[in-house]
Amino acid sequence: MSKAVQNDFSQGKMWRNILTQAIPLTIAQTVQVLYNIVDRIYLGHLPGASSLALTGVGLIFPIVTLVTAFCNLFGSGGAPLCSIARGAGDTDRAERIMGTTFTMLVASGAVLMVLCYLFKKPVLYLFGASDETYFYADAYLSVYLLGTPFVMIGVGMNGFINAQGFARIGMLTIVLGAVLNVILDPLFIFVFDLGVSGAAIATVLSQAVSCVWVMLFLTGKRAILKLKKEYLRPAWRLLGEIVSLGLAGFIMAATNCLVQITCNATLKIYGGDLYIGVMTVINSIRELLSLPINGITDGAKPVLGYNYGARRYDRVRSGITFMSVICIVITTLCWIALLIFPRQLFSMFSSDANLVDVGIPSMHLYFFGFFLMSLQFSGQAAFVALGKSKQAVFFSLLRKAVIVFPLTIVLPMIGGLGVNGVFLAEPISNLLGGVACFVTMICMIWPMLRRGEAEERKRAESKA
Repeated sequence: MSKAVQNDFSQGKMWRNILTQAIPLTIAQTVQVLYNIVDRIYLGHLPGASSLALTGVGLIFPIVTLVTAFCNLFGSGGAPLCSIARGAGDTDRAERIMGTTFTMLVASGAVLMVLCYLFKKPVLYLFGASDETYFYADAYLSVYLLGTPFVMIGVGMNGFINAQGFARIGMLTIVLGAVLNVILDPLFIFVFDLGVSGAAIATVLSQAVSCVWVMLFLTGKRAILKLKKEYLRPAWRLLGEIVSLGLAGFIMAATNCLVQITCNATLKIYGGDLYIGVMTVINSIRELLSLPINGITDGAKPVLGYNYGARRYDRVRSGITFMSVICIVITTLCWIALLIFPRQLFSMFSSDANLVDVGIPSMHLYFFGFFLMSLQFSGQAAFVALGKSKQAVFFSLLRKAVIVFPLTIVLPMIGGLGVNGVFLAEPISNLLGGVACFVTMICMIWPMLRRGEAEERKRAESKA
């Protein structure tokens, strides 16, 4: 099969194309989450300091999320545009998008690393560190930041592997690094007795392996679209398009960063280090439960984008429908599992009985109506896949910046809610933001696709 027709998403069943992409991506993202979650599991059972170590690592979540935000700004903006260009048969444009994205990922990663080192101490205290937890947060972050360039390239450029239809290769990018992390973590933490620093060293080494794997593939013979030296100089017009589309993912991650900082600072006031530890565990559980939804939506994006570029509008509609239904079913099942096995899930991350006891009621509040979260993810994915950057940006801002952020501050002051108010902000935002995003997507995209179908029928009739 020639490269011109390889991985043609306009052929075959849409649901099969989506699942072919989504299953390896879900596996990859499951393993990706292990990078940080395995660290938290080991550190949560660290003799003599489990709760403080877990809380300290939890304090760096906003910085990890900020790095993710810049990966999204360029990687999540470039990969869908690359899919659309590939679907339209414009290989040159697709490879220029890839080269520009790579250069911006490297440059922004270097800047982020330097800035975080310069302002590390005041930033960690701003994020809710106490004198007891700062020691652990600083020990982890000082090493973790060294891996920033590896993360930017490994995560940001992996989307271009998936955009070409090589979802299994994209999966292996993450699997290789994460399996290595699982092996190295106990070695550095317990055998070499490096504790929190050991967990960070294992993570950085694992990220480096993933980065090398991505680069070898994108510059190798098997890739349909290659990362070429002549395209590394940023094309400013394309950069504008990349940033415009990636802004939605950037804002979603950046506002997550803002919410995490606000949550930690508010919990420090109303509940102290213990409840920051609770939020660390809840964030870890959320990452696990969000994996199938992320896998389905990320798997759907290149398929939807390719068919949109190929003017197969009927297939785009069926793909969005399949993606949305599957996401709702999965999140409903996850919510049921939370209600049935709360203690088992929470105890994975800590052997501190007090942390588990106070954490379970908070977890039930945080995840109430979890299935509504799928509406935000499905609507957002459809907007991004079809290049509708303004709508994607708006709904990213709406849920986190307009709804969650103020509620996290205000709710604890109402009726003596205290820490419960912090955990209630999430389900309220899922209801308001998720419904608004999904309904708008249906009302906007469905008529647009039907008009496109009508135009294609007229074009076919005129040729006949």
